[in-house]
Amino acid sequence: MDGTKGRCLCGRVTFEYRGPEIWCGHCHCESCRRATASPLTTWVGVARGACRFTGAEPSAYASSPGVRRLFCSHCGSPIAYESDRWPDETHLYAALIERARDLAPQFHSHVAEKLPWIRLTDGLPQYDRGAGG
Repeated sequence: MDGTKGRCLCGRVTFEYRGPEIWCGHCHCESCRRATASPLTTWVGVARGACRFTGAEPSAYASSPGVRRLFCSHCGSPIAYESDRWPDETHLYAALIERARDLAPQFHSHVAEKLPWIRLTDGLPQYDRGAGG
């Protein structure tokens, strides 16, 4: 598959996807903040069929009904988010992608849950809930 590649901190879980990203955006929801121990996270949405794991398979945690958060069972790095709500997409953590500096986030989602000390000054669209409403 020679596509865009990424990996966890220890390098055991590796992945790649082919084709363009569907979207790239920042999420401020409490669940994502707790899963990453960070004030927000940046995601890349890719077609589920275009993404595959090329190293060790990630472990999965069902964080809520219909939601699976994938992570490396060795180093603990969060890897991806899969949801029954978006059955055709895999959401990857943008910072794991080798060419992360080339990504361009398009929006902020769940800003209603944003930490009060985060100031958004990048001019990107902001959605109280998920992107698009």
